[in-house]
Amino acid sequence: MNEPPVAIPLDAQPRLPHGVRLVHNEAHGGWVLLAPERVFKADPIAAEIVKRCTGQATVSAIVNDLAQTYSAPRDRILADVSALLRQLAERRLLEL
Repeated sequence: MNEPPVAIPLDAQPRLPHGVRLVHNEAHGGWVLLAPERVFKADPIAAEIVKRCTGQATVSAIVNDLAQTYSAPRDRILADVSALLRQLAERRLLEL
């Protein structure tokens, strides 16, 4: 039995935990999240989301910024951002 994914609170202020950073690395072909003894490749969209996860902006503000920047529907951006944040949090690459 699969449980529905936990909703990410819109007032959460996601940030990278200590020891994790987003860097552009040509050897890995673009953006990567570097964590102790782990490297995760981030596609350009994921990189744009993670760049905004400073611990200052809320999920709602990040979604609004991306929707405006890319002239995309807010609902679609919210779904994509929530899914990515949930995946990164599960892998301990992001703190909510």
